[in-house]
Amino acid sequence: MTRSSQSTRLPADVYESAAAAARISSRTVPQQIAHWARIGRELEMSPQVNHREVARVLAGAGSYDSLGEREQAIVREGWVSRINELRTDLDYESEFAATGESYSEADENGHLVVHRARG
Repeated sequence: MTRSSQSTRLPADVYESAAAAARISSRTVPQQIAHWARIGRELEMSPQVNHREVARVLAGAGSYDSLGEREQAIVREGWVSRINELRTDLDYESEFAATGESYSEADENGHLVVHRARG
């Protein structure tokens, strides 16, 4: 059952990250935020998850291989979220334009598109 609720303000970076993750996972932004909320709820409620070790691995101070399956799944979800967040901040087009470099990419049909440097 889905219930409507009052509006909630989110930090811009959280919304942008959710929007990027939603595009990749074929969810709406509210569905993505709800998905993350469920994961967080389950993480905090689970006595079977070593929260401290998950945090250590996400901080780069622990070993992923030393975690159990549940902790590894949580870490992977955290990594996916971070990657999506970093991807939303990328703007290679502007970087190449600023340095006067040409670049190429594939369009949505997989065809090569070459962008020549201006100047």
